[in-house]
Amino acid sequence: MELVIITGLSGAGKSRGVDALEDIGFFCADNMPPKLIPTFTHLILNSKEIRNKVAIVTDIRVGGSFNDLFNALDELKEMDCPYKIVFFDANNEVLIRRYKETRRKHPLVDSCNGSLIEAIDSERITLQPARQIADYIIDTSNLTAAECKKRVSGIFLDNPTKAMSIHCVSFGFKYGIPTDSDLVFDVRCLPNPFYEDHLKEHTGIEQPVIDYVMKWDQAKTLINKLYDLIDYLVPLYRSEGKSQLVISIGCTGGRHRSVVFAELIREHLSDAGLLLSINHRDIKK
Repeated sequence: MELVIITGLSGAGKSRGVDALEDIGFFCADNMPPKLIPTFTHLILNSKEIRNKVAIVTDIRVGGSFNDLFNALDELKEMDCPYKIVFFDANNEVLIRRYKETRRKHPLVDSCNGSLIEAIDSERITLQPARQIADYIIDTSNLTAAECKKRVSGIFLDNPTKAMSIHCVSFGFKYGIPTDSDLVFDVRCLPNPFYEDHLKEHTGIEQPVIDYVMKWDQAKTLINKLYDLIDYLVPLYRSEGKSQLVISIGCTGGRHRSVVFAELIREHLSDAGLLLSINHRDIKK
């Protein structure tokens, strides 16, 4: 059985993740206290109607019993039941905006004297140990609902136990580094197409910008050195059991140089038997 445990911050997109998993054949159970996870899993494994794909959502809504998660995971290991943990995250500004838009009530707001910011910070502290052991961290701060579902589907549509998932992200440093990054490369050292009038309004997925960025010797040398480093690191991460690797490439605004390099890295990895996805976070800014 393929078991996925979903957790993360309230308002970070867990519901979208569940929708995506249901669409690709997962049986999903929401708001489950961690203590019940081993019992529920045992029932599923021994039911006549065997479910090959099961997703369980557990988060701060279960209150103090969320701290039982690690004991539940130990029981799953004793049952010889493998699992993957998906953690949904988003920055505070985005979470506050989403709560204001939906007018939903944060589960911890009452215990934090009505302060939404304090509730989010308290939840983040409580969930940090789960984030540290997660197999997949999905930061939805800059993802639309459709992009969030596509990201989840891309991970689990194929068998994730047979391949590492690599997510390439281009971004602009002026908008902040993606919080789920594993590797961050800075390409601001290269000549900037932004200062060329005929290229300023174009992006790194267009050939004139690609040609400009890659015509410089330093760009050619840098991309080859990145290829060598990534080719060396990926097998090491895989041997350590890492399921997801997020490679982030940044330039100043996230529209030109970083986009070119992210696309080149994705293309370089395309024949390596990996599950690949890409997101140009700031390309429209």
